[in-house]
Amino acid sequence: MGTIKPQPDIERLERMARAMRLDIVHMVGVGQRGHLGGSCSIADVVAALYFYKLRHDPANPSWPDRDRFLLSKGHAALVQYAALAECGYFPREELNTVKQCGSMLQGHPDLKSTPGIEANTGSLGQGLSIACGMAAGLRIDGRPSRVYCVVGDGELAEGQIWEAAMAASFFKLDHLVAVLDRNGLQAMGPVEQRFNTNPLADKWRAFGWHVREINGHDMREILDALDEADGVAEKPKMIIARTIKGAGIPFAENRVEFHNGLLDKHQFDAACAALGSERTGD
Repeated sequence: MGTIKPQPDIERLERMARAMRLDIVHMVGVGQRGHLGGSCSIADVVAALYFYKLRHDPANPSWPDRDRFLLSKGHAALVQYAALAECGYFPREELNTVKQCGSMLQGHPDLKSTPGIEANTGSLGQGLSIACGMAAGLRIDGRPSRVYCVVGDGELAEGQIWEAAMAASFFKLDHLVAVLDRNGLQAMGPVEQRFNTNPLADKWRAFGWHVREINGHDMREILDALDEADGVAEKPKMIIARTIKGAGIPFAENRVEFHNGLLDKHQFDAACAALGSERTGD
């Protein structure tokens, strides 16, 4: 008989996502710009990955059989830094040094500086191609690892995304899972007004991917989609997560000015209060 997989602790994962959002607010701080909106929109998915789905070892970031996670929308690095700190890849005190000279935590992910980062990302459109290469290489090496890649909906205007989509399908990279952060806003306004790539689900299916659409803030739906992806053979998987830019911070939700926003002291205090000024993560 096979082993019975333990039931996930949904409440713990939700608390962790909230704690990560609070970390993000503190990293942005008062009076300096930071990518608040897109970091908060994908926090639930990133919490589900790091604290439920990914096989990884903070004590051994280079473990050969680890699952790989790439944040293609690398400007949202704050959410990954929060997850890595919460996992124990580095002391949480490092979060106070984001974007400072000499810090291991810069404005975009840097694999040479930060334990747990798999690739330098943030030049939009490139992350999915890197993920394809990793997935293909792991298969050649006979590794059991899976590769997860988060892309932004504004990022889909990049042609390299669709080249990667074709390649992943052609090579049947079924251990590649992409998550699309569909928050509807990019730096200069609504995605559909800047470069409309709809219909998204139909396009990804047409490119040969298995597609599932979810509420990207419903932890149960996120976990179900990630688990479903494990059982799909000979196709890469795309999870389209409908999210809210700035989720968890009422005054920032669906506000394009908080894509790379600046918080005053009143807003900082209000964001902390909304998320719970005391840490609630495990």
